[in-house]
Amino acid sequence: MTKENPYHFLPLQPTGRNETDNVNTYAPEDMIKIYEQQFLTHVPEDQLSEFLPALKQFYDIDDNTLDIAAVIFDAIADAAIIYNHKVKAGGYQILGSLVTEQLEYEQAEGSTEGSNSNDSSDNQAYTIDCMRTFFINDIEIPYHFNLFIQGDGYSTLTEKNTVLEKIYWLVHGESAGDLDDTATSLASINEALASLGIRAMDLNTIHQLLNYIEDHLLDDDMADTLNTLIDAAE
Repeated sequence: MTKENPYHFLPLQPTGRNETDNVNTYAPEDMIKIYEQQFLTHVPEDQLSEFLPALKQFYDIDDNTLDIAAVIFDAIADAAIIYNHKVKAGGYQILGSLVTEQLEYEQAEGSTEGSNSNDSSDNQAYTIDCMRTFFINDIEIPYHFNLFIQGDGYSTLTEKNTVLEKIYWLVHGESAGDLDDTATSLASINEALASLGIRAMDLNTIHQLLNYIEDHLLDDDMADTLNTLIDAAE
């Protein structure tokens, strides 16, 4: 007998039954798929109350199964679920050459010129143009930024072209205007998202999305590449 599947759930093969034989069990990778569908399936507003019972009935699972699926997703998935969007960091590119910045420092009172020169390598600053791609619901979107590096610290200056870059400027208030300006910017961003087939976001979702982007902008591999470039410049 074929199960009803009005939400087009993925057909998954159970690995068996749980210890009390009241629900199905699934492989970890299939638990992730169930978890993702819980949030990413597009559900008409008038069917929201029917969706979760339908999901549990289709897979013959319960709330505890969904809780376990969430733990597995957090432990092994290479993405995040932000409201009803799946977000994942992609690869990076170094787009330009390392530029040595000439910065002026005020000599501290009581210090000598020689002691300042000994710290010159620590004070040296560099900039370089970079790009990292991000995926929202498997749609690839670039994020360009100029990276400023000095010692162990860094900061970024984001461009203003792609929808992710515009999200940065919306959140950080490039033009701290009134509510109408913010609403227009948010409407423009959602229009750009819609053109990519991505559902609209509210401000809370956008803030969470930008937090994810900034947390994943630099990874160990990119840091190693940048350190190699800096070592060569020194």
